[in-house]
Amino acid sequence: MEEFPVRMVEGLCLGTSLAISGLFYYIYRKKRKTVDKLNGAPHIKLDGKLADLLNVIPGKCLQYVVIEGAVQPVGEPLRSQYQEGSVGVVQKLMLREHKLVWNNLAHTWMDSERVLHQRVNAVPFSLVGSDQANVRVLCPLEASELKMDIIHEKFHQATYGFTDIVGQYLSGEKPKGQLETEEMLKVGATLTGVGELILDTGRVMKLRPPTDGSVYFLSTADFETLRLEQEGQAVVWQVLASVFALAGAAVLLWVGHRYYRSLRVRWDQERLRREFERLSAGETGSGSAAGATQEGSGEQETPLENDCVICLTQPRSCVLLDCGHVCCCYSCYQALPQPTCPICRQAINRVVPLYQA
Repeated sequence: MEEFPVRMVEGLCLGTSLAISGLFYYIYRKKRKTVDKLNGAPHIKLDGKLADLLNVIPGKCLQYVVIEGAVQPVGEPLRSQYQEGSVGVVQKLMLREHKLVWNNLAHTWMDSERVLHQRVNAVPFSLVGSDQANVRVLCPLEASELKMDIIHEKFHQATYGFTDIVGQYLSGEKPKGQLETEEMLKVGATLTGVGELILDTGRVMKLRPPTDGSVYFLSTADFETLRLEQEGQAVVWQVLASVFALAGAAVLLWVGHRYYRSLRVRWDQERLRREFERLSAGETGSGSAAGATQEGSGEQETPLENDCVICLTQPRSCVLLDCGHVCCCYSCYQALPQPTCPICRQAINRVVPLYQA
């Protein structure tokens, strides 16, 4: 049975590269699909005519549209806990712990971060355009690219004594402090929404996540910036998928090259074996004729000096190179445990048939 051409390490590298490439390509296809949807999404002007437009559309629904407007709360807005006078519709409070952790591999202290507490508050809000036309925004926390303004950020430095320092070096962790932040989507901010626009009862327009599974966007950036960001992310995933696919192809080429070299060696060995068999058959025929002649004349001769030094049965039929010794038959050469000359122990690089006149 032939040896399987892919070794364990090569198989592991090949499988890993192909799996990662497939994962990155899947992400790229999703990003590419999102970019294509954004490129094909119509831009709807938020004004008093929008409700009439939706009213005449079958189903009173536009599946994937781009709409921009100013953020206005429906009712009381959220007030900042740290900055007086700041009001918004979405608020995110977060407390992070920062510390240094000893890395035994790099023999240095590495920064580490952990979220201790997080709370997100939201109130109903609308996007307001010209003519005071407004669109109610549904499920804002499910939207992508909702980047809010940081209105408060304070770092509380950790304090510790001598015993704490000793404990830190024993445990391998040194607390640096806690970072307190507050983010808010402020009232009056311009927001770009990409989603499904519907006309509900009472001629209330609403923007909600698309029912077909497309990505729902709420962004404080303009639409062109949002589209370029998504396209850039798609290109990054495409490059990563290509890099890992090329790595897998390189492993396959290396395995194929190594397997081809092993085949060449086997082909050369098979060619030599056939040539030696042909020579042995010729010598056997000549030996039989000579034996018959000697038997007729009543003489026998056994030239032991030409016998193989290993089996002492077959004639010497090959030349071992580079040392040049003629000492064994081809069958015994193939049976050698190591490719070294039985006479001088020098490495055998190649073997050629011995032609005797």
